[in-house]
Amino acid sequence: MSTVKGLYYTKSHEWARVEDGKAYIGITDHAQTALGDIVYVELPEVDAEISQGDDLAVVESVKTASDIYSPVSGTVVEAGSALEDNPAAINADPYGSHIAVIALSDESELGELMDEEAYTKLLEEISE
Repeated sequence: MSTVKGLYYTKSHEWARVEDGKAYIGITDHAQTALGDIVYVELPEVDAEISQGDDLAVVESVKTASDIYSPVSGTVVEAGSALEDNPAAINADPYGSHIAVIALSDESELGELMDEEAYTKLLEEISE
């Protein structure tokens, strides 16, 4: 499973890339592999207020549907509209396909998330 340095990770396999007070949110390579071929993404509403841990989106694959949880709190400023026409982009490039962009309301929450090293350790524990 691949990971990317500089991202924040959750135990439920979401990632966040923070730039200029905004978090770009997606699912990890581990998550997309477990889901299989992704066929639909239910995106969040723009301007929705989200709290850390809230349901953000739903990703459906040929196997199952999975809730995606927000790693951070804030306001949805963009939904990953490119995924409406091409949900399988998550399978092809999980770290380049964001589901939402959230304007952060509490950057201190980032300290509760894992860095790449901690997330890699979690993946190793899962695979044992």
